[in-house]
Amino acid sequence: MPVIAMTQEMGSLAKDVALQLARSMGLAVMRHEVVDRVAGEMDLPKSLIHRLRGGKAGLVERLTTDHDSIAMYTADELYALADRGNVVLRGWGATCLLRPVPHVVCVRITRSLARRVEWLMEKLETDDAALAEAEVRRSDRAHASRMNDLFGVTWGDPLLYDLVLNTDRVSVDSCVEQIRSMTLRPEFAETAQSHALLAGMALQARVRVALKEDAATRGIDITILAHQGKVTLQGIVLNKQERAKAEAVAEGVEGVTAVENQLRLMTTTRRFASSKQT
Repeated sequence: MPVIAMTQEMGSLAKDVALQLARSMGLAVMRHEVVDRVAGEMDLPKSLIHRLRGGKAGLVERLTTDHDSIAMYTADELYALADRGNVVLRGWGATCLLRPVPHVVCVRITRSLARRVEWLMEKLETDDAALAEAEVRRSDRAHASRMNDLFGVTWGDPLLYDLVLNTDRVSVDSCVEQIRSMTLRPEFAETAQSHALLAGMALQARVRVALKEDAATRGIDITILAHQGKVTLQGIVLNKQERAKAEAVAEGVEGVTAVENQLRLMTTTRRFASSKQT
């Protein structure tokens, strides 16, 4: 079940490649699932999500939006889509989130700035090249900042991808053929191990969402590991009640078959460090 993660770069023709690839291989293509999920779960306008992603949100919007929750729900949705397989995922950090999974093909579609500016001018039906270039550069800055903040990577680093295609020189048809051929290579064949890894990542994300959505566990920051239905909780919590509640929430997540609770309690010294006598 092929899973292809692609970059989203304004004017690169990545959307054209993704749609044609999906048609030629009979794959689903991610469209509005992530925006719908994030906006719905966080009760935010879809327009705000788009402005944040495009670098157009105002200062107040940026400061008052819970970016950690956006990243959490995004990861949960992407992992779920990838776990079902037969899909093309474009943007939203898919190439970084799914990079550890051996059978996922990570692709960057890129193009020169000049050609991307021409593309946007045509889309906007304008002859204002300066306006179009400013828009493209703003989009690039937003993407680069988001990738660095979320994953600590430099956007566009070729080592992040299995295949980099330049649509200045390579047609959309040729891009599709190159990507299609990569999915047939033995290096990207789905195995029991690679499927289990992806399923574990998806389950881990579901547990994290469940902990965030429960009022009693919303504030805890712990490590979650998942493999073949077994979830391991690691880290430090405030008291026995938090420890028990985290375990109970994890046990209630669909797909969890067992929970190993390795959470440790915060020591009295750490809890009341401010009262230490000098």
